[in-house]
Amino acid sequence: MPYNPYKKNPTLRAKKNAYQRKYNKKTSVKNKSEERWTERRRRGIAGKGGKDLSHTKSGRLVLESRRSNRSRNGKNGRSTLK
Repeated sequence: MPYNPYKKNPTLRAKKNAYQRKYNKKTSVKNKSEERWTERRRRGIAGKGGKDLSHTKSGRLVLESRRSNRSRNGKNGRSTLK
């Protein structure tokens, strides 16, 4: 398992959690999350595990393995679209 600095350091963990709460309040984040969840319900795969829905550059949602979807990072750790 990779080293997780937030697990043992309460100061770092509090700072990360504060940032995460602020980030999760953004309407753009909420909209994308809701869009994915609605599509999972429409496809009948909601709550059943399996593949992630990934946004493509064209804006479509496609099924993609969790590993490849969540490991795709761009320059400076910024996420890139499929």
